[in-house]
Amino acid sequence: MTPLKNRMAGLALILFLSTGLAAMSHAVENDVLVIKVADPIGPGVAEFIRQGIEKAQQENAGCMVIELDTPGGLAESMRSIVQDILASTVPVVVYVAPSGARAASAGVMITMAADIAAMSPGTNIGAAHPVGAGGKDIEGKMSEKVINDMVAHAKRVAERKGRNAGWVEKAIRDSVSVTETEAVELDVVDVVAEDLDDLMQQLNGREIPGKGQLRLDKPNIIHLDKSLRIKILETISNPNIAYILLLIGLAGLYFELSNPGAIFPGVIGGISLILAFFAMQTLPVNTVGMLLIALAVILFVMEMKITSYGLLSVAGVVALLLGSLMLFENIPSGIGLSLRVMLPTLILVSAFFIFVAALVFRAQKSKPKTGAGGLVGETGIVKQPLAPEGKVAVHGELWNAVAGKNVAVGAKVRVVGVKGLVIEVEAIADDREP
Repeated sequence: MTPLKNRMAGLALILFLSTGLAAMSHAVENDVLVIKVADPIGPGVAEFIRQGIEKAQQENAGCMVIELDTPGGLAESMRSIVQDILASTVPVVVYVAPSGARAASAGVMITMAADIAAMSPGTNIGAAHPVGAGGKDIEGKMSEKVINDMVAHAKRVAERKGRNAGWVEKAIRDSVSVTETEAVELDVVDVVAEDLDDLMQQLNGREIPGKGQLRLDKPNIIHLDKSLRIKILETISNPNIAYILLLIGLAGLYFELSNPGAIFPGVIGGISLILAFFAMQTLPVNTVGMLLIALAVILFVMEMKITSYGLLSVAGVVALLLGSLMLFENIPSGIGLSLRVMLPTLILVSAFFIFVAALVFRAQKSKPKTGAGGLVGETGIVKQPLAPEGKVAVHGELWNAVAGKNVAVGAKVRVVGVKGLVIEVEAIADDREP
């Protein structure tokens, strides 16, 4: 081939490859990854959304949609989600759906962070006032500190996305809530869409600052499911499950220490403790609560060693109760530790600790039933005259015996000591040699 033909062939090849890559890129840009969040905001949800954003970025998807329906959740998990949304190179759409859904509390901040905020008819958003454990208001200076911090964070996010920062502040300070129609009028969300298809049509061609134009004329919608790891994380990061795992773990190790060699309780206890500690890394745990629970276990162990007539067990139950009440802090009622879970678990585990301690204490104080120690105090019958040595039947066995004085055959004797294979006996009452 001539140099001219070579050049033309090269240009044709480059044009073909460019056209093919452009077609592939266009096809990928039509992909819309959808994840559904219909749970309180917690570590599992945060990890699920993070994985969805990472997958969308890896596949160069057109956008990612988070279908949101939540009563709120943990502040730290919410902040993690907001950071991931803001850092995403792929447009992120938060769609409060289906009809009847809500984006309350932490859900407000997640919605504010989206590139596009949408709601379906019959939904609401707001009521973002922070609460503590059991849904109670945080009191005193701490309340002012938490609210001011959350307001500053939410306003900064809202202003960055061009939304109504004043309304967001009211949602946090005064727990105001609005419908989807009011949210659009107040510039809180961008669109109201009947369903996912309607949402795609409304977003098609919309320009996202810094992320380009959405090409959603023929979207390829891909629904992402939770992985097994996410499901496990969601399960064990529930404060109720984490609490049960913690107490099962402590009970298992306690039983293993009191009965060395049992193995199974120790293995179950170790696994439960590891899972509990993993879960508590993602939850706001109160150190004082953990220390009180540890103190309770120490008191139960001491009950086995010290004669306290139950006082140490009572102190252990009190410490376990206080530690349980204080274990988690600033957890909303939707995902907090339930009294219906805590009280039965507390009663069962306390009863188990006390029962095992009582068994060990009784075993330590009771008279041996077997071996040399088990013979002392037993009654036997002389089978061969003790003069002073002879043979005595004890427990159906014939023993070499020695007595301090002569004892005739058939006389009853009591074992007072054991030396090797010889027992020391004494005559009972008036049983003497004639």
